[in-house]
Amino acid sequence: MRETSAAMTEVRITAPAAELAGYLAEPIGEGPHAGVIVIHDVFGLSDDIRVQADRLAAAGYLALVPDLYSGRGIRCVVATMQASRSGRGKAYEEIEAARGLLLEREDCNGRIGIIGFCMGGGFALMCAPQGGYAAASVNYGDVPADAPERLAGACPIVGSYGAKDLGLRGHAGRLERALTTVGVAHDVKEYPSAGHSFLNRFNAGPLLTPLIHVAGFGYEHAAAQDAWRRILEFFAEHLGEST
Repeated sequence: MRETSAAMTEVRITAPAAELAGYLAEPIGEGPHAGVIVIHDVFGLSDDIRVQADRLAAAGYLALVPDLYSGRGIRCVVATMQASRSGRGKAYEEIEAARGLLLEREDCNGRIGIIGFCMGGGFALMCAPQGGYAAASVNYGDVPADAPERLAGACPIVGSYGAKDLGLRGHAGRLERALTTVGVAHDVKEYPSAGHSFLNRFNAGPLLTPLIHVAGFGYEHAAAQDAWRRILEFFAEHLGEST
């Protein structure tokens, strides 16, 4: 996929229950462009998630990150985490509002994908069968035991997991089997050298960073590079390249 420069903007997203903060990374060049909703991990709208959106914009996509916390406190954080697994809750209305914002833009061609990391990966998976998405990228997101029932009719899914991620042991295989069972186009890969959050670069400081790696979390360059190659190739095939 051709990579371009990108422009970044802080935006506001009007959802049914609240107004959210958001981050929009725009490709530079003639559109219209396909869009991608980027769903953050438990750490919220961090610098790392902005970088992920910037990377998608550099590849030619309108990348919008809704801040699902938007300064609403610990109860919102807990409710959002629960919603990522249950497939229910206000967060889905907020994600849909973000999708609607992209669809209203003249520089969007109407094709929308979704990508998520950790908690966001769970949201991306749960959104895949809800309609409105051309492709989904699930990165170390929880896969429910009843995945075949939940994922029937889902859009094409590319999934990336780390074999050293003890909290999600077996989830890559569960997702692979479920998508095969329901006949959804997919590319699921588990990386032997990677743990949880291997696509993310956390700014945890000199004291906490070693502990994060000991716990099996953190960036793993080779796996991250290959995962991004697969994600962008999958999006190019199923979501389409920017025109």
